[in-house]
Amino acid sequence: MQGKKIIPFPFTRRKSGWLAIIPQGGEVTLVHVVREPNSRPEVRLLDSFALENGIHEALQRLRVTRQLKSYVCTTLMGEGEYTVSQLEAPPVPAEERKEALRWVLKEIVSYQVDSACIDVLDIPRAGLPPGRAASVLVVSAAEQAVRARVRAFEEARIPLEALDIPELAQRNVAALLEDENRGLAFLRIDETGMMLTLTFQGELVAVRRGEINSGQLNGRDADQRALVQERLVLELQRSLDNFDRQYSQIPISKVILASHPQVGNLVSELGENIYVPLKEMDLSSVLDFPAMPELNDLQYQARHLLAIGAALRTGEGSA
Repeated sequence: MQGKKIIPFPFTRRKSGWLAIIPQGGEVTLVHVVREPNSRPEVRLLDSFALENGIHEALQRLRVTRQLKSYVCTTLMGEGEYTVSQLEAPPVPAEERKEALRWVLKEIVSYQVDSACIDVLDIPRAGLPPGRAASVLVVSAAEQAVRARVRAFEEARIPLEALDIPELAQRNVAALLEDENRGLAFLRIDETGMMLTLTFQGELVAVRRGEINSGQLNGRDADQRALVQERLVLELQRSLDNFDRQYSQIPISKVILASHPQVGNLVSELGENIYVPLKEMDLSSVLDFPAMPELNDLQYQARHLLAIGAALRTGEGSA
């Protein structure tokens, strides 16, 4: 080969931003979001495809037809595949925190922590009462669960740059909707259940999950619907009171609600029974989507909330 030039393979420049690939509910959703400096995040792609022959076939097909290798890709772990634990920050250097927290997790989780995947999220110190020890949120998952989640992507030859969780996807959306130096409570309700998050200064502070879902709130029996809605009101009131007790330094300016399918009168019913303003989520105030006019529909936004949040990651890929 000496003296001969080798013709290089063509190099595909990867697009800026993140592409979230979210398999869920018999379909796979693709969302591409780009964050340019001094501009609002822009949704440049949002599309869903039926899993007619399973996730493996769908990903292989989309890799070619949608040129997925030209994107920086991420996906979400599924419910039950990971744990989120609030713990005291160990008094060790930052580079030693994960290993120190593994020992604490041994008493909390049922899987082997020696090989578990662990990430640590700081809770803003500004939100903690004076004298209270620093706290962190520890996200952990068994190695087998992580491998199972990424296997279909590896078999389809789609490189994942990051693996995230729904709580952080919701955090990414909530961070855009926060008022300056104020906390935001964000309530998402869908067919699988409910998640209430508290964010402050763009960071996740606390999470509450529940089994109440939009199917129950839209049930045929009027008396049963009323009972479920009453439970939801009580759960929201208790959670807000708990947030106020634990994080008295964080004034919550509003509660944002995203429900899918839509639950009639839920905004007014919840709003009348809590002490902070409640608003339905509208992403048109914080996102641009000139090529996606369907995102002006609030139900369409709520349906794809987690996929949009996953694509709102910052940085350029750290798994």
